[in-house]
Amino acid sequence: MRYISTRGQAPALSFEEVVLTGMASDGGLYVPEEVPTLSHDDLADMAGLSYAGIAFRVMKPYVNGEIDDATFRSIVEEAYATFSHDAVVPLNQLDANHFLLELFHGPTLAFKDVALQLLGRILDHFLQKRGERAVIMGATSGDTGSAAIEGCRHCDNLDIFILHPYQRVSEVQRRQMTTVLANNVFNVAIEGNFDDAQAMVKASFADQGFLSGTRLVAVNSINWARIMAQIVYYVASAVVLGAPQRAVSFCVPSANFGNVFAGYMAKRMGLPVKQFIIATNANDILHRTLADNDFSKQELVATLAPSMDIVVSSNFERLLFEAYERDGAAVKALLERFQAEPTALAEAPLARLRDSFASHSVDDATILEVIREAHHRTQEVLDPHTATGYRAAEQARSDAETPVITLATAHPAKFAEAVVKAGFPGVPLPPHMDDLLEREERYTVLPAELSAVQQFVAENRRS
Repeated sequence: MRYISTRGQAPALSFEEVVLTGMASDGGLYVPEEVPTLSHDDLADMAGLSYAGIAFRVMKPYVNGEIDDATFRSIVEEAYATFSHDAVVPLNQLDANHFLLELFHGPTLAFKDVALQLLGRILDHFLQKRGERAVIMGATSGDTGSAAIEGCRHCDNLDIFILHPYQRVSEVQRRQMTTVLANNVFNVAIEGNFDDAQAMVKASFADQGFLSGTRLVAVNSINWARIMAQIVYYVASAVVLGAPQRAVSFCVPSANFGNVFAGYMAKRMGLPVKQFIIATNANDILHRTLADNDFSKQELVATLAPSMDIVVSSNFERLLFEAYERDGAAVKALLERFQAEPTALAEAPLARLRDSFASHSVDDATILEVIREAHHRTQEVLDPHTATGYRAAEQARSDAETPVITLATAHPAKFAEAVVKAGFPGVPLPPHMDDLLEREERYTVLPAELSAVQQFVAENRRS
């Protein structure tokens, strides 16, 4: 198994290399050169397996023997032993054919834990094998940062620097990051928005000279291992509902597109998926592209679903690479136009996307309405991101007979402000976090300037 860049100019890498590299040297993102397949029998044989058992089988072809089976199985089992529910990602039935996939039972109560509890362990394994140390640098709109910190705080060979937009994440999200006082954890509040932070991370990966030879590693969804780990819960949930004997559909609250792309990869591997529904908030570039072929940047809108407040959807590049039939030059040209001016997709690639994807956009008033409505109908309290998915699944599903699984991306306690605005008294944090709002915080506020951020990282990393 080799991995190639979506822009076609970077060298192909092994699994170990792609995990340690993150972004390709040509500015693209890595994808598998060939997609492994799961046969009808492979999928049928997963019925009744533990989540870790399914995860090992789904991910093994991507690892390609670069971690021996016994070690990789142990890494997988350790990663998912950190979840509070024995099923890891349980399904919750909302009505006759609508299900909620609860992805928030990990240490930080968000879906990012599913990948990052695994990725931290894989990184530490490879670095230990090489006798190296590395610096993790990531940007977060809320959930990735805390999940990355929890996944890496105990890693002996990693220092982690997470950038979040100052005063633009929820208090619970911020404190989940800033109250981790480990000596290898550094939180930076950027005086700007998520896209400013993401741009600085990308610029740092493009020119790593400020670290004087220390390796820079990505843990956000540009790292292929994040996508690989997320493929698993699509397979696991579909098998519970009868795959491969029947197809399912998925509705995914999305902004940076990594979560949805993992589902697409599950389909490419052979999972019978009838439809993917992309749910967005008012920052709706994905919806505008699919519905109106409007692939353009618009001003960021601060919403009640802050983890989806993103203007540029980084992982959409991976899907564009597939839609343009793996023509890296065409993808590169499209994205260069996108940076300069409003643009549109060519007709044939857009048609390919519309064959598999539908979309729906939800504003703040509707988010509050959905939180109230869903509780009335199901007794569930949804977080604002999952609420976008709940409404999108109802509005955009292609038929009522195919089961639709909406991904519940975060525990509602992480976004208590929105829940209270919807008319509820609030949602208590789980017992292991009930003192979170009283814990000591540690973070540094910096201007949205690349030089200031890089200087901070260079001066604070451990040698």
